Amino acid sequence: MNRDIRVEGIPDFVPDKASEACVAKLKEAVNDLLDFTGLDDLNVIVGTPTHHRTPKTGRSKTGSVVQGRSDDELSLQERAVQYVSRKPLFDFDFLVLPDDVRETLLSAIDLVRVEQKVFEEWNLRKIEPFPRTALNFYGPPGTGKTLAAHALASYIHRPLLAASYAQVESKFLGDGPKNIEAIFYAAERDNAVLFIDEADSLLSKRLTNVTQGSELAVNSMRSQLLVSLEHFHGVVIFSTNLIENYDRAFETRMRHVHFPMPDECARRRIWELHLPPELPGSRAVDLDLLASLDDVCGRDIKNAVIDAALRVARSGKEMVEQDDLLKAVARLKQSRPRAEG
Repeated sequence: MNRDIRVEGIPDFVPDKASEACVAKLKEAVNDLLDFTGLDDLNVIVGTPTHHRTPKTGRSKTGSVVQGRSDDELSLQERAVQYVSRKPLFDFDFLVLPDDVRETLLSAIDLVRVEQKVFEEWNLRKIEPFPRTALNFYGPPGTGKTLAAHALASYIHRPLLAASYAQVESKFLGDGPKNIEAIFYAAERDNAVLFIDEADSLLSKRLTNVTQGSELAVNSMRSQLLVSLEHFHGVVIFSTNLIENYDRAFETRMRHVHFPMPDECARRRIWELHLPPELPGSRAVDLDLLASLDDVCGRDIKNAVIDAALRVARSGKEMVEQDDLLKAVARLKQSRPRAEG
């Protein structure tokens, strides 16, 4: 007896012929099993047993049923295990920014130092039950946003829990919001500064006229982010390259700090910090000449120093000279993709 058996969840990238052959064999096997056991119905789960739990059926962003999911059964604490805080990599003294930006950062982070007085003794917890510092660093790539997150965590003697948008996004509908809730939980668990890099997609305006599962997933993540932010007790830092398309709800809940391209004075200091005394020849270079090289950010300077040192070491030379660094910067600029006119 052939029954109407549904098989769903085969990914779109599987060729039609392979998919049809697989479905036909699976239907035949299930029919044989039903005939042999005398059962009228059977729920067959197909998947990789990554967890020793009874798998549940999830739904992908495209709307197809996906068998073998067990993440739905993870508790908040279990889901948060994947997010681990680390010791910051950079001290605050390594951060090179304009004085007004440095002062803005220090002023914002001072909540940690004065929280007891302001929110307990002066009872401002009455109007803000969840005191937090929420910052958004925006500006061109390579201008020190990630470094600043490490530096601020170091300044207040806390670990840093860093994640990117890609690490909280999921191909399974419903997992993204749960991951966001879990990462905020993990930050409070570790008393860590939470740093979410590449957060443009999370902070953008919520989509209207939603028609696809992927759009619904993005909106769900943004809604959960608002909820988590409202109830978070600690320091959270977002990093973005754009600010034009922010959701107004996020814009008013955080302090925005612009990271500009470094000027000549800042470039000189960055060169100085990136040329350690152990690097042969580092104290003989002309910092003023290097600082005069415009259109380079802190990341460019770091990469140029590393590139020059590697080439010198590979060639058998014993000293990094001024010309090695100048050529490294020239190579870096020349390698940049150019917009087609």
